[in-house]
Amino acid sequence: MRAASVIASQLDTQSNEWLRQQLPGHQVLDLAPEQLSAENADVMILCPINVRGRRVDTPPPGWPGSLAWVQLMSSGIDFYPDWLFQGPPVSSAKGSNAEQVAEFALAAIFSAAKRMPDIWVKDADWQFSSLQPVRGRTLGILGLGSIGRSLANKATALGMRVIGLGRPGQSLSGLAQIEEAHDLHQLFALSDHLVLAAPLTSQTRGMINRQVLASAKPGLHLINIARGGLLDQQDLLEALEYGWLGRATLDVTEPEPLPAGHPLYRHPKVFISPHTCAASTEGTRSFTDDFVDNFNRYRQGLPQRNLVDYQRGY
Repeated sequence: MRAASVIASQLDTQSNEWLRQQLPGHQVLDLAPEQLSAENADVMILCPINVRGRRVDTPPPGWPGSLAWVQLMSSGIDFYPDWLFQGPPVSSAKGSNAEQVAEFALAAIFSAAKRMPDIWVKDADWQFSSLQPVRGRTLGILGLGSIGRSLANKATALGMRVIGLGRPGQSLSGLAQIEEAHDLHQLFALSDHLVLAAPLTSQTRGMINRQVLASAKPGLHLINIARGGLLDQQDLLEALEYGWLGRATLDVTEPEPLPAGHPLYRHPKVFISPHTCAASTEGTRSFTDDFVDNFNRYRQGLPQRNLVDYQRGY
């Protein structure tokens, strides 16, 4: 009989306890965020490593030890060092937070269209404002993975026109509600609101630059819920000054956080949240549900879902 697994997990204490309840007969070790190894563990769950100025460019002594599989807590792999992908198979958390992120993007759209929170009043000085509709407006989506598809379904239900652009060669079968854009320039030219939901890779880094932003429909609302590196931030500031864009909602920046006094903090048309769109009051339940399913596949000798293709970048 195959020996029980030892799972070294950087999840919070409550989530690890839930895993113990779901996986009786297996051992779950609480791993601190700075710990990157655990004796005898064959499975590891890792939080992002290279974040907030921290870098770990060399593996811990003895890496990977007895590890046979690594599960990441994030969809993207850009917050993890290269050496992590040179050992056992690695799975991402792609799709586990898609609904929360899509909801955040919709909230940003409604906030812009309905001028919230600016319209709230605190005294008798009432100034009436004309608010923009959401129905009938065009939503552009760059990146048609689980987040982009969830967002497209929600936007279509609201009566929005949805146009999208996925990776080259990506099939849009089953996505009849999405019109496919010819290229980035057309996507920007047709959209009233545009959501960046693509992974950050060597091919996508800086792809939203001055030339692309110059194609924007006047007044475009740009929403980045993916990675700050997709967007040239200096070019974004120029686009806002030139009037090519009307508003930018950024849940991600590069670096994170931006240094004190950065122009994006001060710009009246820029709204920054601290990379929080995937956070939920339900905690990591969606992630842990997906992990348990993937763990069962691992134990049965089946390929894990969402295995990372390091050369592709996600």
